[in-house]
Amino acid sequence: MNLAARFDLVIFDWAGTMVDFGCLAPVHAMRQAFARHGVSLTELQIRRDMGKAKADHVRALLEDAGIGAAWSAANGAAPTAQDREVLIAELGPLMREQAAQAATLIDGARGTVETLRAAGLRVASSTGYTRDMMEPVLERAVAQGYVPEHVVCSGETPQGRPSPLMIYKACAELGVWPLSRVVKVDDAEAGVAEGRAAGCLTVGVAASGNGVGLAAPALAALPAAERAARIAASARALYAAGADLVIDSVADLVGALERHVG
Repeated sequence: MNLAARFDLVIFDWAGTMVDFGCLAPVHAMRQAFARHGVSLTELQIRRDMGKAKADHVRALLEDAGIGAAWSAANGAAPTAQDREVLIAELGPLMREQAAQAATLIDGARGTVETLRAAGLRVASSTGYTRDMMEPVLERAVAQGYVPEHVVCSGETPQGRPSPLMIYKACAELGVWPLSRVVKVDDAEAGVAEGRAAGCLTVGVAASGNGVGLAAPALAALPAAERAARIAASARALYAAGADLVIDSVADLVGALERHVG
């Protein structure tokens, strides 16, 4: 079946889906921001709420009992709303720097977009990054040949993921409906939940994103059995979050969609 007979639009996430294999930039930035206040975060703690707007991500971390206790021990009091706002402000430049460094397209991303467009589908994107955080990422993406038709950033809708409002905004401004003709592609559980809530066909990305959390060379260096087990665990979490399909990376998207509609 021609994909355009079934779909009009594909909305891609950014980090861990189209750029930043392993979704590493937010981990580094969050660690740096909290370390300034004497709190050491584990990678597992940071990745638990990945995909949310960065302000919501900070809020969720501060609401964690263990992190709250560490904050109190380091700062003499439980974290306050003012502390949260300070962290969010400090996170912005750190995220911008880390995101810019990690903005290399994942293998197959550009080819996938070109294939979708050649088939008659439109391509948009959404992210938990703010517009300021995204500016250097967008510049680097353009230089690599990836220019989505529409970009929605954190803070540009009343609520972020897992609400469907970023998808609604993109579809309203592009004039695309019904939502069943939209594909949402995301590596984080919050982004999968977003697509599910919007009524899109939702595709999880298991190997290149938050669930595995390794750069491509590090993932490739694992023993085959361990690599397969980590990807399978990521896929299970994405299905549990509501994914209709799960692929290893964006390079596998077109084939998966063709099989799904076939």
